[in-house]
Amino acid sequence: MSANISAATPKITVSPHAFLTLHYRLASKDGDNIINTFDGNPATLQMGMGQLAPELEAALIGLTEGSHTQVELAPENAFGLHNPDLIQQVSMQTLKENSAFDENYVIGDLVEFNAPSGGRFAGILRAIGPTFALFDFNHPLAGKSVVFETKIISIL
Repeated sequence: MSANISAATPKITVSPHAFLTLHYRLASKDGDNIINTFDGNPATLQMGMGQLAPELEAALIGLTEGSHTQVELAPENAFGLHNPDLIQQVSMQTLKENSAFDENYVIGDLVEFNAPSGGRFAGILRAIGPTFALFDFNHPLAGKSVVFETKIISIL
């Protein structure tokens, strides 16, 4: 008599440094899509490399291949609370020196600046006057709840 022994294949789970192929959707609480790969090609990314916000990556840890989840993230667990200290006046001189000033900026534009370290950062133009412009340097989704839906296709 022979025994038929079959070992269940352990499910692979998302770890902090895994490579993933997945579909994902990031939407406002009202359901307006911010990004959605479900209608097109899936995304491939490596966890821990900054391709997704850390809070979004945290929502993926422990999920298994084939899982389809949807989670609502409060502002403090998504892109952070809106910080009033990040609303700053920038002189027109600084704007000219550190951005593509030949643009015709309008309220609501996302404007990139050169950082002293050589990098770049961006702010949303909230107001403009003759001597200054008012920018909000918070992430555009700061202070907002978001819905994060994922379908894990494969994990390496």
